[in-house]
This record gives sequence, structure tokens and C-alpha cells, in this order.
Amino acid sequence: MGERYICIHGHFYQPPRENAGLEAIELQDSAYPYHDWNERITAECYARNAASRILDADGWIEMIVNNYARISFNFGPTLLAWMENNAETVYQAVLDADRDSRERFSGHGSALAQVFNHIIMPLANRRDKETQVRWGIRDFEMRFGRLPEGMWLAETAVDIETLEVLAEQDIRFTILAPYQGARVRTLDSDEEWRDVTGGAIDITMPYVQKLPSGRDITIFFYDGPISRAVAFENILASGEAFAGRIMDGFFTDDREHPQLVHIATDGESYGHHHHHGDMALAYALHYIESNNLATLTNYGEYLEKCPPSFEVEIYENTAWSCAHGIERWRSDCGCQTGGDSNWHQGWRDPLRNALDWLRDILAASFEKKAGPLLRDPWEARNDYIEVIRDRSDTSLDRFFTDHAAIKLGEKDKLTLLKLLEIQRQTLLMYTSCGWFFSELSGIETVQVIEYAGRAIQLAEEFCGETLEPGFLHILQGAHSNIPEHENGRVIYEKFVKPALVDLKKVAAHYAITSIFQNFDEEIRIYCYHIRQDAYRLAEAGRARLVTGVVTVTSEITRESASFGFGALHLGDHNVSCGIRPHQGPEAYQEFSDSLLSAFDIADFPSVIRIIDDNFPAYRFSLTSLFHDEQRAILDTIFTATMEGIEASYRQIYENHTPLIRFLKSSRTPVPKALYIAGEVVVNAELRLAFDSEELDTELIEGFLRNANLSGISLDEQTLEYTLRKTLEQLADQLYLQPGDPELIARLSAAMDLVHILPFTVEIRKIQDICFEVREVEYADQRLRAKRGVREAQEWVDNFTELCNKLTLRLE
Repeated sequence: MGERYICIHGHFYQPPRENAGLEAIELQDSAYPYHDWNERITAECYARNAASRILDADGWIEMIVNNYARISFNFGPTLLAWMENNAETVYQAVLDADRDSRERFSGHGSALAQVFNHIIMPLANRRDKETQVRWGIRDFEMRFGRLPEGMWLAETAVDIETLEVLAEQDIRFTILAPYQGARVRTLDSDEEWRDVTGGAIDITMPYVQKLPSGRDITIFFYDGPISRAVAFENILASGEAFAGRIMDGFFTDDREHPQLVHIATDGESYGHHHHHGDMALAYALHYIESNNLATLTNYGEYLEKCPPSFEVEIYENTAWSCAHGIERWRSDCGCQTGGDSNWHQGWRDPLRNALDWLRDILAASFEKKAGPLLRDPWEARNDYIEVIRDRSDTSLDRFFTDHAAIKLGEKDKLTLLKLLEIQRQTLLMYTSCGWFFSELSGIETVQVIEYAGRAIQLAEEFCGETLEPGFLHILQGAHSNIPEHENGRVIYEKFVKPALVDLKKVAAHYAITSIFQNFDEEIRIYCYHIRQDAYRLAEAGRARLVTGVVTVTSEITRESASFGFGALHLGDHNVSCGIRPHQGPEAYQEFSDSLLSAFDIADFPSVIRIIDDNFPAYRFSLTSLFHDEQRAILDTIFTATMEGIEASYRQIYENHTPLIRFLKSSRTPVPKALYIAGEVVVNAELRLAFDSEELDTELIEGFLRNANLSGISLDEQTLEYTLRKTLEQLADQLYLQPGDPELIARLSAAMDLVHILPFTVEIRKIQDICFEVREVEYADQRLRAKRGVREAQEWVDNFTELCNKLTLRLE
């Protein structure tokens, strides 16, 4: 029997969620208690697979492993860009895994590249396909330090032209679903083609797809049934069962050639969609290896060891998640995710038509405006990934030197940067997630429309006409399933237009925020640099007035402008702000003096009138702030209010606690007002106690006892997250000072608290850190303890006790 190989591929990806004008993700309440969905899914999946547990028979942690090092994987470049800045430890673990996999798999790294922002390649024109592939390759190379061997196609959507583009860029292989193969035959033979439609292709071997250009590319067709079971049939409930299901994929006849059983699924299956799915993956791989059931490999290594002996012809315009080819991304084909079963997706076609219309107009404008300045505008766009990855002056100078057709002035450079940014937005607006779900007003679809809005905003000065009306005319034909949202035009006006950012909006944000916090003379707000040129602050009781001049510069387009402002805060949420282009020092001094004169005598109506008179065009309020800062300021404004409310509730609760307990013990309903008072007070006290550096176990136990006796529900999600962050901060200190026995004792005492709580606290990071301490410190401390060093013995005793509470094996 031929040798057996196994490869598991995880496609790790999230749709880009950044505000198109801020280059950052704003607060997403639906991801609570996390800031946003990227952060939440990183905690639930990406971090877990970087440090996954293998348990022994008693349920104790025997090993912590990096799953990425033993599987094949790809991460979306836009997700990796977020992780690089927001989840550095996990990001580094992904890079380390690729390096480690090269040692494990004969020099072949397990990471694959991906088309840049997950567009459906068969629906893209040739030019966009080339940019997507070249950006994906270059982004990969700059992160992983090597060229990719394979590339993941979004949704495995494929046509021959896409494969040609991959082959032109020296991509050796890609992965498709089994039903995307049409017919096969022995390589370089004249034998008849054999039909393999309907998924009948033998997935245990690779195939060569020959291309019209004379090039070719290798295709791996993954095992469909096992992959579907991972996604939808709960086989990740048991690592051993998962391993058994994978082994069932091998043919049991006496074939002599090697067999490769491989699956491909969304990587989020391993932890986000299926809790503990990462552990099932880790244990399955461990079980297969330790029992010598098969050899783990990745696609690059297998291709070197077992080159294809068959060729294939694919079904064009097909994908892994649409039974209708690629219709899910352009028509009401019947595929849907989420929402009511009777919802239509007739909005998909007009949405794509609107984007295509915009893309073609902006492409013509790009050629016309950039043509005289660049040797080849489209080649420059292909290389623009260098600037996207590094926006430093040095990078920009190198880019312009490489592509300029003439000596460029500063105005020329600014023009080119805006034109190239327009092109980046037109690529982002085709991100596949915009069509995947059921409703036009869903956050993924609004996101792609926002990219279109940003492109329109940047293009206004170049196109000679306003593009928004024409775009909205087509978009209006896209009808929402939700009556209040009506159509694409309404959704654009409701959700996209308010989210668009320009320099004056950034200036207004600065002006209003400066009322509530002190700024240095130069600061960064998202992707904007702010220089304070003048500033005055006056206070009268709760009222505050600020005036000033700031210069706002985009770090993306290098566009810059100066604005004068005046902003008045009368307490609570009452803020009035005016912005106008800076008209010189004398004009600033004049309106600033007039505002301050009226403010000094508390003539607030006159202050508001002066703001109205001086800033008639651009008026802003607290609602104009970017979401995170708006929430932070509202929290600040209402802190005193909430303290007063909680104090009132506390008095009510404490005065009536005996009555509440009596009612509960007698099974009499507690009046709603009393119950709410108790719920607010107990949860507030616990939250404050959990947020303390010194956890007072006795105090916390008292609060818990009161809650139990009074029948009060705990806000478990908020309390768990608050306590977890406190414990993780303590564990971080231990990571930096692993030899400190006092830190170990404090963390051990905190674990006693965790075990008495009426809800589960996630302690993965504490376990991870203690596992690292075990690896770097335990052996040395134990050796010193055996030599009679008392401090070392204390350390060993404390650490042993801590590991027991964490169910972490020391030996």
C-alpha cells in the first residue's frame, strides 16, 4: 500500500471593517464585550490556534502547540494588516509557524498567499485580477520573508483567466472544491477524458491544469464530505473522532501510489464557529502522528514528493459556497446566509452594476490624469502595494522614482496619491462579503458601499462631474428586505454618507475632543497628523469654550489644510462647534476675541450666535465625533450622573435588602423597582472589585452571597471580561518577572477566586504564560531548590500550586 499523507488547510479571513476614511475599525457594539469583531474572533479563534491545548486522560494540559505550524493555512492580507497593529503576539505566532513549518516540511512553508481583498476573481476584469494577485504576493513576501508557492482564491471562485494570472506570477498551485473539476486524464497522454462531474474526482492526488498560454498550474481538490462535516456536522466535538473521520478519507484498496487526504474549511471553524474546535484540531493531528496513522504534510512538500500524473479541466465560473457557480455574487440565485427565509437577494445585481459603472469611470479618469505623470499608470497601481505597506517618505520617494515619467512636483505627487487611493478603494469595494449575506443593509454590504463612497469623495476634483448622483441612480434599484431601509440610495444616505471623513471633519473632531482632554501641539488622530497652530480655552462653571487653528494632514494622500474653529460646551451633551478654512491670523484673532468676550460675561446665546455667524457652512456637534471618542466622551459626561444614580439605587437596595431576601425566600415576586436597584448595585460593586489590582476575595465573596440571597442576576459577560483582563495583567507581570514568587502567589490566590464564581472565567492566557514560565524557569528553579536554596523552594512550591489550579502538568 502506498504511503498515506494528510493535510488540513485553514482559510483564515475576516472582511475588512475599517472606516474607509480613518483606516481603522470603529467600535462595534455587536462584538461586546470586545471592541470589534476582529478582536473578538482573534480571541476566540486566531489566538487559540496559536496556543492550542492537548489534554491528557485526566483533562490536564499536557502540551500547548501552535496549530498553524502543522497545517496549511492562509490569512487574508487585510486581516494580517489589522493583526500586525492590534494583535502583535498572535501575528508573530503566525509568522513563526510558517518558519517552523519549513523545518517540518522539507523547506516548504505552510502559509499560502491570498488574492488581496477577497474579490470574486471570475467577476473581475483582467487588470483587477492582476493587481489582486500581485498585491497578494508582495504583501505575503514582505510579511513571511519568502515568495508563496500557492495562492488561495476567494471562495475558491475560478476561471481560466484567473489561473493564467496566477501562473504568470509563478504561483505553483491553488485549492478548489471537488465539484469544480470537470474531467481528467493521464498527464501528457492521448487517452480519452474521464468525466468527474458532481465531485467524483479522486481528491487523493494533485492535477495539472494546462492553460491556453502554454503555462500550467497544479490544482488540489479538497475532500468535500469531510470538509463539510468540519463546518456543519459537529465532528470537532472530539479530536479522536475528527482524526478517525480524516482517516476514513483514504481509499482502502491495494493501490500502490501515495494518497493525500486533505480538507479545506474556514479557519474560524477551529474556535469561533465551534468552541474548542482548535483543541479538536490539535488533538487530531497529535493522535494521527503519535499513532503513525499517516504523515502530516503541506501542499508544497507533497507536490515535491508526489508530482501530478494526471491533468484536469476545471469548471469555470464556479466557487465552493455557491451551488449556482458564482451567481451568489451577482444575482438572486437562492443562496443566502442569515435573515428571514423569504428575503430576496435581488439587490445583488444592481449593487454590482453600480460598482462596475463607478469602476469604469474612475479607470478612465485614472488613465487620463495619471498618464502624463507615470510611465505606465496600471503598472504603478500594481506596485502601489509597496506604499500601502510602507507610507514613509523614503518609500514614497522610491515609488515615484521608479514610476514617474517626468520630474514630479509636490502637487503632482499629491494628485497621484489621491488617484492611486481611488483605485485602492475601487478594489476594496468588490470584497466578496458584500454579496454573501442576505440583506443589502448588512454591515458587510454597507462596508463595500462605503468604499465606493470614499472613492467618489476622493474623485470629485478629477472627474469634471459629480459622480454621486449617477452612482445612486443605479444603486436605487437595489431594494432592501427591510421596509425602513427602502433601497441602496437610502442606505447610502443613512449609513455611508455620515461615515465619510474629510479634513474638516477631522478638524471638527479635534476641536470638540479638545474640550474634554488636553492635546500636545502635534498629535495623530487615526491616519491624520494634526498640528496645533493656535489654541485658547476658557471656562465658566460647567461651560467651556475653545478656539483655535489646526493644520490637518492625511497620512494616506498627504493632502493638507488649515482650519479655524470655535466650540462651546454647555454641559452634558450640549456641544456646538463651527469650522472654516483658516483665513489668516487677524481673522482668527477677531472671531476668537469676540467669542471670548461674550463667554467671559456668560452671554452664551451670543456665543452661539457668533459661532453661527462665523461658521455658517460647517457646523458640528457631539454626534459628529468618530465613534470611539464619542463613546468615551459620553462616558465621561455621564460618569457623575451614573455615580448619582448608583448612589440612589444603593440607598434603596441597602434599606430594603432584608425585605428583598424575605420575598425571595417566600417565593414572592420582588417588585421590579427593588430588583433593578439590587441588580445595578451588586453588578457595579463586583465590576469595581474585579477591576482592582488587588483582588479582595473576602469582599467579592460577600457581594456574591448578597446576590445569591437576593436572587439578583449577574451581568456575567461584563464581569467575566473585567476579571479576565485584571488576571491577564497580573499574568503579564509574571511573564516579565518569572522568578518572582510573590507574583505567583498573587496569581494563585486569584485562581481560588475564579473557582468559586458562579460563572466561568476564560483563563487561557494565564495558562499560556504559566506554560512559558514552566519552559524557561521551572527546571532551573527546581535544580536550585534541590541544592537547598530556600527562595527557589518557595518559588517551586508556589508555582506547583498555581499550575495545579490551572490544570497544567509540570512533568
